[in-house]
Amino acid sequence: MKPISLIRLTPLAAAIALTGCVTTQTHDSKVSQSLAVAKTGQIDEAIAQIEAQTQGKSAEDFLLNLEKGELMRIGKRYQDSLNALTIADGKVKEWEENVKSNPQKVMSQISATFLGDASRDYEGQDYEKVMLTTRMAMDRINLGDLDNARVDIKRTHEREAVIAEFRAKETVAAEEEAKSKGVTSGNKELNGYPVETLNDPEVLKLKNGYQNALSHYLAGFVYEALNEPGLAAPGYRKAIELRPDLPVLEDGLKGLDQRTSFRRQKGVTDVLFVVEAGNSPARQSKKLQFPIPTGRGLITASFAFPVIYPDPDAPVISTIRVGDKALPTALVTDFNVMARRALKDELPGIYTRAAIRAVVKGVAQDQVNKNFGALAGLAANIAVAATEGPADDRLWRSLPERVFIARAFLPPGEYDVNFTGRPGDVNHITVDGRYLVVPVRLYNNKTYIGDLAKFGNVTPVAQLETKPAAAEAKPAAKKPAKAKANAATSGTAVKTN
Repeated sequence: MKPISLIRLTPLAAAIALTGCVTTQTHDSKVSQSLAVAKTGQIDEAIAQIEAQTQGKSAEDFLLNLEKGELMRIGKRYQDSLNALTIADGKVKEWEENVKSNPQKVMSQISATFLGDASRDYEGQDYEKVMLTTRMAMDRINLGDLDNARVDIKRTHEREAVIAEFRAKETVAAEEEAKSKGVTSGNKELNGYPVETLNDPEVLKLKNGYQNALSHYLAGFVYEALNEPGLAAPGYRKAIELRPDLPVLEDGLKGLDQRTSFRRQKGVTDVLFVVEAGNSPARQSKKLQFPIPTGRGLITASFAFPVIYPDPDAPVISTIRVGDKALPTALVTDFNVMARRALKDELPGIYTRAAIRAVVKGVAQDQVNKNFGALAGLAANIAVAATEGPADDRLWRSLPERVFIARAFLPPGEYDVNFTGRPGDVNHITVDGRYLVVPVRLYNNKTYIGDLAKFGNVTPVAQLETKPAAAEAKPAAKKPAKAKANAATSGTAVKTN
């Protein structure tokens, strides 16, 4: 629909034409009930609610399949989760192919749309694309498929490289688009926008808006379990680069040689706890006044911009109690912070598109005023306001808010584990194998323990042996016969043990 066609419509028809496409249901309204149900422990009901939305035309919906895959993972339906995530991954693969072969097609998404950002195809946040292949790897780990988990990890690294290259090109294209329309982009011009939510130290500390330490630490762990320490080291090193000064991450790299050599501690299991808490944040919509130039001067209209606020009650897990041990944890990924970093990077483009829409709508309104008079102008004012619905709130909401890891060598056996520190909040796990991954999802009143992923067998403790010949070769052979007998008896006793 071209805005200029409004001059051929009556004011009422213009208003109807402008407002007819702004009744789209927000993503938050689609998933909020399922997330609330999951928090109460009714994970099967939460999955059923999401599945009901992925029927018919929505069966291939990118974002709903992400939500379904995540909820199924919490519900320990790992193959079903993988199937849903594979559908979503197909959409990202298409995006990657277009980025490589026809980047202009993808960059056309940069252009302004008359009905706002929510009307554009959702291609996923960059950190969501990275977490998608990471989640697929984690599903495969729970299915005991380390080889294909390795494939997904390799694809994660390749995806990060594609994103980095494309975003650099996109920035240049967005600046050129704005310049051609006479629009100056920049967050500073958004009077009333809470820029402090995007400029706090945690957001500014992130190196970019797509890489996270969980993905890279997990890569190190999988390569280590596959006995590929040369590939494991870069994974641990990158995790440290993304989240520096965390002893748990540093120990992953420092202890690699010892864990993968003959010096490895015997009779114990290398246990990795992946503890995820809460849900990823929602984007809220904030209306800001925007100047619209017309042939008869400036008018103002409200435009919706997305806002993500920091969570003052974000979960904190400093230790995990395993039996009589207190294991220190590391906060490796905070998706509230990552979502705000992604929004910070995206906001100049959002501003530019809103400014371009303002110009287009201003021209349309001016034409209505000129051709139909003041009453028509009032109707056009209403129509312009109506076309600007809520800000685009699409995000992968069922992702955790925060991810913590802990790691320790533990003797095989049964353990009571407390993840929250709350008295009586005790779960039970069985430790066994050479490597063990323990996936956990925490909500305020519910703890979900996933299936434990065991790989390899515990390395047995070598028994001490004393060779009889060694005793005979010693000078002690010249001792009295009684001493010889005692020595021989002692050696036999050790061997028997």
